[in-house]
Amino acid sequence: MTLPSQQVLAFDFGTRRIGIATGQPITATTLALTPILARDGTPDWPALDKTVKEWQPSILVVGIPLNMDGTISEMSRRARRFANRIQDRYQLPCYLIDERLSTAEAKEIHFSQGGGTNFRKESVDGIAAQIILESWFGSTLRIPSHTRLEDL
Repeated sequence: MTLPSQQVLAFDFGTRRIGIATGQPITATTLALTPILARDGTPDWPALDKTVKEWQPSILVVGIPLNMDGTISEMSRRARRFANRIQDRYQLPCYLIDERLSTAEAKEIHFSQGGGTNFRKESVDGIAAQIILESWFGSTLRIPSHTRLEDL
């Protein structure tokens, strides 16, 4: 269970961009950060290192995009590998959470705020990461990143 003073970073894994949000569990407030670029799912490590150093999280959370029927996909596997990599790289506990429909919800929020449809220019990845983090704060389930996806 998280402690009130902890800072949490959440990630919406993508092959071109990785959305990031930060938050604190005591208030369950979140803030979308600028997404970092990725090349075929490999993050811009210096940019990610800078974000982790700046926010000094004590916990990491990665959304796992399960299929609507709860089955795993190649993207689910890639997001879990990313979670394992950042856990090992930063030596911080990393948790997984089901993120079905977070991008669709992020687009709805984006449109309600007057955003356009060019998501390459107006990324919703940070909003999706915020939704992932809010969902994690609202859940009592803590799934370590090394958990087999078949066991979710």
